[in-house]
Amino acid sequence: MSIAQNIAEIQKKIDINKVKLVVVTKNHSASAILEAMASGIIAVGENRVQEMLTKYPAIQAAGKLAEWHLIGHLQTNKVRQAVPLADLIHSVDSERLAIEIDKVAGKLGKRQDVLLQVNIADEESKFGIEAGQALPLANFISRLEHIRLCGLMTIAPFSENPETVRPVFKEMYRLFSELKTLKLANTEIKWLSMGMTNDYMVAIEEGANLVRIGTGIFGSRQY
Repeated sequence: MSIAQNIAEIQKKIDINKVKLVVVTKNHSASAILEAMASGIIAVGENRVQEMLTKYPAIQAAGKLAEWHLIGHLQTNKVRQAVPLADLIHSVDSERLAIEIDKVAGKLGKRQDVLLQVNIADEESKFGIEAGQALPLANFISRLEHIRLCGLMTIAPFSENPETVRPVFKEMYRLFSELKTLKLANTEIKWLSMGMTNDYMVAIEEGANLVRIGTGIFGSRQY
C-alpha cells in the first residue's frame, strides 16, 4: 500500500482527537515526509539530529510547516544543533543533558519542551532512566527556566506478540499518573509517548496519547 493508504488505515484504528501520531522518518527521504504531510500528518519524528538537519530545510523549502520531534538518544554535544529545530525532545535522561538543553534554549530565548525517557523494562541495550529516577529528575527539571517538562517516553521491548509488553505500558501509565499528581512548577504534563508499529494499539489501550510509527507507514527502512 502507499504511504497515504497506510496512514488512512492507522487513523481508522486510533482516535486522532485523543492520540497524536508521530511519523518516524529514520532513513526515509524528505519526499516521503512530504507524501505523509499531504495526508494531513504534521508531527515528524527523527532519531538522529543529523537527519533532522538535512530534512528540515527541504520541508521548509517545500512550503510545509512540520512539528519536529527528536525521539532518538541525544548527546550533549548535539544539543546546540537540536534545540533550534526540535519542538519536542523525547529523550531527556540525565541532569547533565537537561542543563545543556536549558543553557542552549536560554541563549535562543526559547522554552524547550521535553519528555523524560524511562527505561521501564530495564533493558541494557536501551537508553533512559530507571523508573525510580523519573520523579527526582522531573523535580530537578522543574527548576530550570528554559525547559518545560511535558511528560514521559518509553521504548518497550520488541515482541512479536504485543500482549507480552502490556505490563510495561501499564507501569508507564502508573508512573505518568503519579508525575501528574505532583503538579510541579514550570511543567505541563500531558504526553505519554509509547507504542510503535508492532505494539501501538496495546500502548493506546494502556494510556498512550502519543505514538511513534515508522515501518507501518513507510515500510522497511532503506539503509
